[in-house]
Amino acid sequence: MRYSLYRLVPPRLQPGTVAIEYAFILPVLLLFVLGIMDTGRLIWTYATVTRAAEAAARCGAVDTVTCGTAAQIQNYAVAQAYGLNIAATAFTPTAVACGSRVAATYTFQFVIPWTGVSPYGAANTATINATACYPLSH
Repeated sequence: MRYSLYRLVPPRLQPGTVAIEYAFILPVLLLFVLGIMDTGRLIWTYATVTRAAEAAARCGAVDTVTCGTAAQIQNYAVAQAYGLNIAATAFTPTAVACGSRVAATYTFQFVIPWTGVSPYGAANTATINATACYPLSH
């Protein structure tokens, strides 16, 4: 029995087959790529809010001229949250046994419309909480 090279080649695709395959794959690919971008934004936002809370707690403990009052600490924290449009009321400074403590709460808005099927619900948001405490200088 002789084998022909033509039998190993698949039959030609019908016109439009590639477009149909592309229509099936594109939403999954876009969801994957945009999901990675949203996750990156979430991690960056969490790091920024945490860093701003840490910097404000340190300022409240070390520099009483710049951060002598709660309002000054809040404004300093907002200035340290580079790239975020965050309200000063998102930061809550308190004086506790550990020194100067700053708690932050920020609502992160996702780009991908999850439409209520994710743990983030229909609002498409996640709450970021960060707390930092810095010992008082002596």
